[in-house]
Amino acid sequence: MRFSRVLPLLPVASAFVITEADVFERIEKTERQVIDKVKETFDRAQVQDVIEQSPDVLGDAFAKAIEGVKNAGEDVYHKIHKAGCDVESWLEGSTFEDSYVDIEEDHDHPHHPPHHGPPHHGPPHHGKPHHPPHHGKPNLTVYELISKSNYTTHLAKLIDEYPDLVETLNGTKANYTVFAPIDSAFEKLPPHHKPSKEHIKNALLYHVSGDFYPAGRVLHSYTIPTLYEPELLGHKQRLTVRVTLKGPAINFYSKIVAANIFGTNGVIHGVDSILIPPPNVASIIDLLPGEFSTLELGLDKTGLFDKINSTDYPHSGGTFFAPSNFAFKKLGPRINAFLFSKYGVKYLKALLKYHIVVDQTLYSDAFYDATSEDLVEATRPPYFHVDLPTALDDKSLAVDVTRYGPFVSIRINGFSRVTVHDGVASDGVIQVVSDVLIPPKKPSNGNDAEGFWKGEEMTVEEFKERLEQYTEENLEL
Repeated sequence: MRFSRVLPLLPVASAFVITEADVFERIEKTERQVIDKVKETFDRAQVQDVIEQSPDVLGDAFAKAIEGVKNAGEDVYHKIHKAGCDVESWLEGSTFEDSYVDIEEDHDHPHHPPHHGPPHHGPPHHGKPHHPPHHGKPNLTVYELISKSNYTTHLAKLIDEYPDLVETLNGTKANYTVFAPIDSAFEKLPPHHKPSKEHIKNALLYHVSGDFYPAGRVLHSYTIPTLYEPELLGHKQRLTVRVTLKGPAINFYSKIVAANIFGTNGVIHGVDSILIPPPNVASIIDLLPGEFSTLELGLDKTGLFDKINSTDYPHSGGTFFAPSNFAFKKLGPRINAFLFSKYGVKYLKALLKYHIVVDQTLYSDAFYDATSEDLVEATRPPYFHVDLPTALDDKSLAVDVTRYGPFVSIRINGFSRVTVHDGVASDGVIQVVSDVLIPPKKPSNGNDAEGFWKGEEMTVEEFKERLEQYTEENLEL
């Protein structure tokens, strides 16, 4: 099963309403060339003041956006709904991939580190929302704003089915962020589709973050935690954010059509599509044969696909560094022929285990470690390093992450880079790597870095030598 290539659902120029005209003025000058193009889109949309409490403050914000949103591609969304995510758009969603060089050069020269990270690289906001001083104070909760709006009647009706969720969105335990689908978003759902109450509640929770994300912080984020927590993930499921030249989108397909509608206990951003909780890692790999057919074949031949796709192997999240078809091609025809022969299966299994990290989930801007006594979740600074033990006899991967504004660089073992990042899944995250990751040679001085592969040409014998020590026994995940 594979999606056909999709077009953007809606040109953001006709659909976006933003309430803080100065949001882009606070972004560092070094990002200006990219962000200016995005700002042009915002400037073409009408700017409205929606902080003052009118009878339908949310409706006032949405009114100008509705006409363009109604005609968004329902057929495209049917495919997204069936799969649980827009996987092809994820692969195409790293708009700034060509800009890796700039930040990698900074990383290579420690005397010139990035001077500015995202404005919120400390703990998330839990205090009162900060609103522009010239606006009146809001006097409705985020639930009351949604329930009183003429443009979120379907969403309000669903929320009302769950009294505990109503209580949450009316409460003051946190400053919530709600990505609220407008009524026309529900028209995209497949006809006669009746999900269970449990699925509906999970989907609703996936639209709400327990942290405060006004527009400026959304634009500086790569992923955002929600209130939905899948059983095999072990932490709150995250949304992905991409600021492309066509405007900001959540999970690549849901466009923000209104921003910064503040309530007394948080902020609402209107979106034009319902956010569907993502499938598991195995399903995403299966949905993308054009990118991962070689990887999937290897997982099938070694029995690993059934393991990562089964609930019989409980875990709390994980990170899958997924090599693309092109990454395998770079190994050369002889090594590939050996790996996929009957003689190479045990080497192939060891190789693929070196790409799998269990119980530690690494996003561009957050890291969850379920191997500690208490689940550790840390919002990461603009640069950080972590060693991740893999399923290959706990052989570790050295990972360096550098972020600067919309740019992100993730390096593995100092050589291979993540080309597409933060493919969120219900049981972990996928980071697509540019090269197949190969375990280091046995170091002469105890330092693995000495034996890391740097992309040089390798014979089959040299390749076997690196993996021989891991094929003597049947190591299990």
